[in-house]
Amino acid sequence: MNFNGVEFDTYFKNFPDDNGYFGKYGGAYIPDDLKKAMDEITDAYFTIAKSSKFIGELRRIRRDFQGRPTPISYLERLSGSLGNVQLYVKREDLNHSGAHKLNHCMGEALLAKYMGKKKVIAETGAGQHGVALATAAAYFGLECDIYMGAVDIKKQAPNVARMKILGANVVEVTHGLATLKEAVDAAFEAYTKEYKDCIYCIGSVVGPHPFPMMVRDFQSVVGIEAREQFLEMTGELPDAVVACVGGGSNAMGMFSGFLNDPVDIYGVEPLGRGPKMGDHAASLTYGTEGVMHGFNSIMLKDENGEPAPVYSVASGLDYPSSGPEHAFLHDLGRVKYDVVDDEETIDAFFTLSRMEGIIPAIESSHAVAYAIKLAKQMKKGSILINLSGRGDKDMDYIIEKYGIR
Repeated sequence: MNFNGVEFDTYFKNFPDDNGYFGKYGGAYIPDDLKKAMDEITDAYFTIAKSSKFIGELRRIRRDFQGRPTPISYLERLSGSLGNVQLYVKREDLNHSGAHKLNHCMGEALLAKYMGKKKVIAETGAGQHGVALATAAAYFGLECDIYMGAVDIKKQAPNVARMKILGANVVEVTHGLATLKEAVDAAFEAYTKEYKDCIYCIGSVVGPHPFPMMVRDFQSVVGIEAREQFLEMTGELPDAVVACVGGGSNAMGMFSGFLNDPVDIYGVEPLGRGPKMGDHAASLTYGTEGVMHGFNSIMLKDENGEPAPVYSVASGLDYPSSGPEHAFLHDLGRVKYDVVDDEETIDAFFTLSRMEGIIPAIESSHAVAYAIKLAKQMKKGSILINLSGRGDKDMDYIIEKYGIR
């Protein structure tokens, strides 16, 4: 399939290019002392991670430890309440540790083991990436430092406890807004001092090359499974695929399975409290081109051109930029990026819980909310939602802020 001059049947052979660019987005804007570390990771990825031994071990881990493949569930009651459009969810909430994050964390930690590293470092927002990496570190016997903003630590207390139980060192970040962006800043700073003995396991399809590519590739198992499962269940492809987008790892994992198909693809950003700067984190919708955290993408900027303050009810989505591949797909028009606000998201959280017995993460609830709106617009067809995580981590916060609806 050709879309605005890009051949999607060869897409993954051509993007990113050798320098880590998706069109004009991506690259590696990093200090010279980190270039060697990034080159080492890139070389290891293209040799070690492409070997049959590595692939075989990762497949075994996914099957025997993670519990993959995760199933697709048909949302019969919710679909019936909306008309003739059929809704389905890819159940990444059933992946071990409760979200899609373990898909790339096990890959990154396995790569660290093969490279002879002793430690993994990462940032986390909602805590799912932190829990996943702490899980992977425990599995492989690696040390683990997780940097997390003080605001998110308070919102995500259950995940903080899980990380500590798994043996991770949770480092509280208190500067700035004390959320995901600041956690990334702090983790990068620590990595510059320790890169010889550790590997930085970025939690999304962001950061300098090779991380946007690596995380996408490790997450592509979601889209590959989902496409095969949906065809087996229904005999056809879905009419639309929907996933939430912050940095964008769960979305790129799902979208990668359908980019070359005649399927409408939707990425859902957090509108938060509204379109005013500081009230949302919808970078692709309201942002402009800019560089942060070592990569060029579309980002939200303040009056000085620096990363703007952002907000989302979902800790995993409050980031002022998005992965460079998302920026590329946005410009191509292959993926439509749209928004839902906090109120729509919380309504979807309770609707899915009550109607289907599935409590979704607040992040995933953005995708559910958008799919509900989309279903009301469509007269027929099917929508496949990536349910990227479960809502256990969010229940205390939801009850405290919104009560039981």
